[in-house]
Amino acid sequence: MDFFITAAHAADTGGASPISSIVMLVGFVVIFYFMLIRPQQKRAKEHKNLLADIAKGDEISLAGGMLGRVTKVTDEFLVIEIANEVSIKVQKAAVTAVLPKGTLKAVDAE
Repeated sequence: MDFFITAAHAADTGGASPISSIVMLVGFVVIFYFMLIRPQQKRAKEHKNLLADIAKGDEISLAGGMLGRVTKVTDEFLVIEIANEVSIKVQKAAVTAVLPKGTLKAVDAE
């Protein structure tokens, strides 16, 4: 009946101790935290602070690549002027960056 059990199955594997398995699992959790979770939380906090600091007159860039100057700020929305006398209403979450003053004039000059 020995031929039903493969040699690899029957061989002693040495077995990993439960302590080493737990240490390995904790190690993976720590690596995931510092490589994935923590940087994402940091970026989210920076974006939240960026949105909170937007004021009238700021020059901003939107997620779609559109640039404009903020003319009105509400809790959830911004009104931005994208050209002379052309304004649009956008969600604050669409803002990707606040640009340095004069950026729009430099872009228009090109």
